[in-house]
Amino acid sequence: MQAAEALDQGEEPRPSGNGSRVVDARGTDQSSATLIVMALKEVRGWLTNIGVLASRPAAFVVFLIYAALWIVFGNGLEWHSLAILATWGMTLVIQRAEHRNTQAIHAKLDELLKVHGDAKNSLMTIDDKDAEEVERERARVRRS
Repeated sequence: MQAAEALDQGEEPRPSGNGSRVVDARGTDQSSATLIVMALKEVRGWLTNIGVLASRPAAFVVFLIYAALWIVFGNGLEWHSLAILATWGMTLVIQRAEHRNTQAIHAKLDELLKVHGDAKNSLMTIDDKDAEEVERERARVRRS
């Protein structure tokens, strides 16, 4: 899995010469590792989108419909059912609050980056990237 981690950290694969294998800078075969990294990036994208969708008002509507159906067709209003529904509801409330706060911080930082002449414009779109890419960018900025 070290090869996949190397690719995930931005190391570019290169063809080995026989056309079918991909080899990294250390000479490690990357054909299966490349597929794993691509799959992981796809899953990260889905998880990010699910998190954003969970912060939308429509998620509360889906939750309320699900809760009503659970109460009507499930076990009714037992303490176990109420505890689970309360936990799910609070999770949505927390997700919504965190998303709102994050968006407010991004708006403020975008405004600061626009007025500061020496700021890099590439930082304006960093919030569109995956969390791992943001962490790599933060580490790069700290080193410079």
